[in-house]
Amino acid sequence: FPSHQQQQVRTQLSFVLMGVLSQQLIPKIGKGRVLALEVLMVNPAVRSLVRESKVHQIYSVIQTSQKESMKTMNQSLYELYINKTITLDEATGRSTNVEDLERLLRR
Repeated sequence: FPSHQQQQVRTQLSFVLMGVLSQQLIPKIGKGRVLALEVLMVNPAVRSLVRESKVHQIYSVIQTSQKESMKTMNQSLYELYINKTITLDEATGRSTNVEDLERLLRR
């Protein structure tokens, strides 16, 4: 969008966006595939971040909002690895933030 319309579009988006779901099908240990997902449920904090063009901070909201049914892809990959559903190579290969995944694994 042209720069003079960007604020208006961000404001409109912040009002209509309900959530975002990102999915990956990952080969399971053994046979088959399993779903890994990232879930963003739009709440007042997320609406504000979208309006203020601070979308880079949304990941932190997802990380700290598990009680609101939010989950990062790394949290999903971590759970699948810990439950021995996928290999460590698959988990790290599918992560877009390997440092964050490694932090989860060190807990």
